[in-house]
Amino acid sequence: MGGWEKFNHFAIMMLKIAYVNILWISFTLLGLGVLGLFPSTGAMFAIVQKWLRKEPVEKIFQSFWKTYKNEFISLNKFGLFFILIGYILLYDFMFLQKNIDKLQFLFPILLFLAISYFVTLLYFFPVYLQFDLKYFQYIKQAFLIAASSLLETILILTACMLVGIVVNLIPGMIPFFTGSVLALAVTWSSNRAFLKINKKKLITQ
Repeated sequence: MGGWEKFNHFAIMMLKIAYVNILWISFTLLGLGVLGLFPSTGAMFAIVQKWLRKEPVEKIFQSFWKTYKNEFISLNKFGLFFILIGYILLYDFMFLQKNIDKLQFLFPILLFLAISYFVTLLYFFPVYLQFDLKYFQYIKQAFLIAASSLLETILILTACMLVGIVVNLIPGMIPFFTGSVLALAVTWSSNRAFLKINKKKLITQ
């Protein structure tokens, strides 16, 4: 592949990434925000997973819509759980801030819980698309994989921080590259974690 062909391939890929990000935002809004967020994010991760596996995605919109529609109810059940837990953690942080003098010793515990929640949420979508499990097993496996794959989890958190820095410097990138770029980083890292776990299972068998 020559220099021009590489550049052309890169440019087309960037356009696809931007397009998926626009779909992610649009379908999140279509579901009135709260109801659209998890199905839209699941659809975005499904397309990204196909790209990384080099599976053909000829019609991005149709693929996105199919996953969004088929997983709408299922992913919203998980969305309700994560939103509820997130609200409780946020309330606890606000309460702790108002009573920091008396409850300062609880801050490390709450911080650990918040980090565990965040990495579990990030791993949830790759786990949901990769495995066929029962409801709470998805959440359990997402947490266990995050905890046992330290390098991959650090890579994901680093990617989140880098995206946050870039968005802070260039806010105009939000509609085009935030969610989809994070989905690529999370899916690539989680695939590494899945591969390592499978290799360990083969060795121990």
